Amino acid sequence: MSLDSMKEIFDRMEQEGKPFWEIVLETDMDERQVTRNQSMAKMLITWQAMADAADSYTGRRKSVSGLVGGDGMKMRQYCLRGEAMSGGYVSEVIAEALSMAESNACMCRIVAAPTAGACGVLPAVLLPLCRYEELSQHQLLEALYVASGIGAVIAYRACIAGASGGCQAEIGTASAMAAGALVALRGGSGEQIGHAVAMALKNLMGLICDPVAGLVEVPCVKRNVIGAVNAVSVADMAMAGITSRIPVDEVIDAMGRVGSLLSPDLTLDFNAVDPTVVPHFKGGAGEAHVRTAVADGMGRILTLTLPAGSSIGLHTHTGNCEIIHVLSGCGVCHDDGMDVPLTAGMTHYCPEGHTHGIDNTGDAPLVLLGILPDVK
Repeated sequence: MSLDSMKEIFDRMEQEGKPFWEIVLETDMDERQVTRNQSMAKMLITWQAMADAADSYTGRRKSVSGLVGGDGMKMRQYCLRGEAMSGGYVSEVIAEALSMAESNACMCRIVAAPTAGACGVLPAVLLPLCRYEELSQHQLLEALYVASGIGAVIAYRACIAGASGGCQAEIGTASAMAAGALVALRGGSGEQIGHAVAMALKNLMGLICDPVAGLVEVPCVKRNVIGAVNAVSVADMAMAGITSRIPVDEVIDAMGRVGSLLSPDLTLDFNAVDPTVVPHFKGGAGEAHVRTAVADGMGRILTLTLPAGSSIGLHTHTGNCEIIHVLSGCGVCHDDGMDVPLTAGMTHYCPEGHTHGIDNTGDAPLVLLGILPDVK
């Protein structure tokens, strides 16, 4: 989704008189060139997959390493005995976060939200809420659109991968998405959603990615719990009128800068970054596979792969410029109305305020290195 900032969403909410979720829905329709019903049908599939993953959890599976498995069931049984100090809803949030994250470690079907390693956070706050309140299917879908929009902004301005931005980027983003979804379900304003997102990220800023044996198991599973409980806490604070002293977009940018400093060196390993698949990138055809290695508030460095037949739609750079180097493949760059052939080894520059788009005209993937410095 081409949502560049939370402020952009807030401005559109005010100008168009629409709720947060509706802005995200319309962005999805525009990006993927689908109807309203098609977009909502896909979101419903996402929700059903989350619910199915929760229903299929038994606690009997162990991860391949043997490090993970069964804790979600222990927590569920503890909740049923009424012994939890955290109370009914929050104790169930903890149990659900453990169960879902364990399911990922045990290679079960989950929903990456925004990543597989952080898959337990968003469903952990939503599924138990359905047991405590009468929530319609439409309300839940609205909440998922809010979460998606928040994740899209963070992915654009910073990063969501633990490998490149630390656990603060992965669990932090999931927590921010969950917090925003809860505020929206409570009828909170766009401003309150922004405060919840900012507080969620600030509370987890600086959290490093330190998996035992390189597996997404320890401490990753239990950090899903921290992300979920954090989301509940900041959502309540936002609804109580407590605000973040730092604007949400500045918090996201700061998280990106901190993430860039967590790396032990300045070598960029794009293969260590999970690709984000973006359908109809900038309104183009097909899809783009994006790996963002640097997003530090001063710019971004990424690779973008266009499969055969895919393209980057025409778009104008505002607030940044872009340098694109062709790593492999061939295509055509539409540069301010001129068509320029692209082949491996060529470099294209798009200054701020100028418009460009790129088509893959070959049979092989077109792989691009993109450097996007912010223009102050």
